Parts: sequence; structure tokens; C-alpha cells
Amino acid sequence: MNRPTHPARPARRTRPVRIGPRAAVALVLVTLIGIAAFGWPLLADRQSGLAHSQDAPWLFAALLPLLVAVVVATIADNGMDAKAVAMLGVLAAVGAALRPLGAGTAGLEPMFFLLVLSGRVLGPGFGFVLGSVTMFASALLTGGVGPWMPFQMLAMGWFALGAGLLPGPERIRGRAELLMLAAYGCVGAFAYGTIMNLQGWVLLQGMGQGISFHPGEPVTANLARFAAYCLATSMGWDLGRAVLTVVLTLTLGATLLKALRRATRSAAFDAPVSFAPGTGAEPEPALERGTNGSGG
Repeated sequence: MNRPTHPARPARRTRPVRIGPRAAVALVLVTLIGIAAFGWPLLADRQSGLAHSQDAPWLFAALLPLLVAVVVATIADNGMDAKAVAMLGVLAAVGAALRPLGAGTAGLEPMFFLLVLSGRVLGPGFGFVLGSVTMFASALLTGGVGPWMPFQMLAMGWFALGAGLLPGPERIRGRAELLMLAAYGCVGAFAYGTIMNLQGWVLLQGMGQGISFHPGEPVTANLARFAAYCLATSMGWDLGRAVLTVVLTLTLGATLLKALRRATRSAAFDAPVSFAPGTGAEPEPALERGTNGSGG
């Protein structure tokens, strides 16, 4: 007796958490506030009383509601459900636990590699929220709460968001994908350090004419001093972060990508929710329909 054959079910594609129009607007607002917060000292005059320690509380107060707005807007746009929020919590906890493993040692921060791969699989919107939440949680865990924390949250959110904007996996897979992610992690690690340097550099005046920030002077002159400051103070630290990110991506990236994609397929973030139309005023329980004579 031959058993009936069923057509093979097509493999389910891994889709990132979708960004709807409201979530996109919230992300744009966060990004504009962040750019203004990092860059305004370059345009300030000598009498402005520069101190990022003074504007950090205001940035933090603006950032948290906007982060919540990104999550709420993504949920409202049907891009993030309870399963995605649960995955966000798990990945943020893992990233926060990874940070103390290398903090304070030549810039070695293994959490960067996790955020690159997570942003790649789960998309730019999810990546931005994950990067910001992970940095917030790790700051609480390590006692690294200070005026620099909201700037770190923004910079890490941008870092993970950028990984989600890379060419899609339907175009680049396998070894080429790992090389692309490793290259992005290397460049992104330097970019993160450079952005954070800008936050602290404006506070360190009087270090020397060649690398010190001079309020009120032309932007081009201050940017030249800033480049010299980065080369003199943080290049070695950023290099350690970049090298570790590249090594971990190339050695563990394939395994973690596979695990994240399997979890994303199982969670089925993109599955539409539909309800069957009822035939009566009140739906019958499924078990009763199966046991009476009319249910079939």
C-alpha cells in the first residue's frame, strides 16, 4: 500500500523585524537628536560654557522616551510582537554580560561582535534598540553610569543599526557574508571609538595646541586637532576592539548566524495574524465541534 506523498514544504526565509513608518520617524528623530548632541560644541562660541556633563541629563531624558517610542511604534506597525521583545531581552542580557569580560583591557569588548550579527539577522530597527538597551544594561551592571552613558547608548545603537542596513542575505551568504560583517565590525569599532572621543574631547581643554579643543575657532581647525587627538590617545584602544570583533566574527560568526536565523524562523516575526470568520453569533470550542455529530 503506497502512502500518499505530500509536496515538500518550502524552506521558510528568515526575515528581520520590519520597520514601519512610525518606527522610521522615531528612529530619524533619535538620530537627529544624537547628531546635534555630539556635534553642537563644534559650533559653539567661547562663552558657551561647554560641558557635556551638563547636557547629558537632557539627552538622556529625551533619549529614553524616544527609545520607548521606537519600540511602541514598531509594535503598532506589526513589526515587533511579544516574541521579538523576549528575544530583545535575552540578547541584551547576553550582551551586557559579555561587556565586563574585556572592559578595561586594551579595548577588548566582545559585545560588539554579538551586536553586529544580531543587527544583521534582526534588522536595523531591532538592532538600534538592542544596541541602546544593551549599553544601558551593561552600564548598570558594571557601574559605568555617568554623563557619557546616553552618548554610548546612541553610538552603540547606530553601530547595530548599520549592521542591519548591509546588503541582504539573499544577495550575500556564506564566507562572503562573514567577510562583509567582519569588515563592517572593524570599521564600526573605529567609528564608535571616534564618536565617543568627540563626546569627551570637548571637555579636555589645555592639553596642547595640537590636540586640544578650542571653543569658537573654525570647525576645520578643530577637526584637524580632533584627528590628532584620536591618533595620539585612542588608536590602540580602538584597534584592540576592532581586531577582537573581526576574529570573533570569522571564527564564531557562522554558528551564531545560524542560531539566530533558526530562532527567528521559529519565532516567525513576519507571520500575519488572521482569524477565521465565524458562522454564528458565538464560536463553539474546538473540542465540542469534534465530538458532536454535526462537526464532522
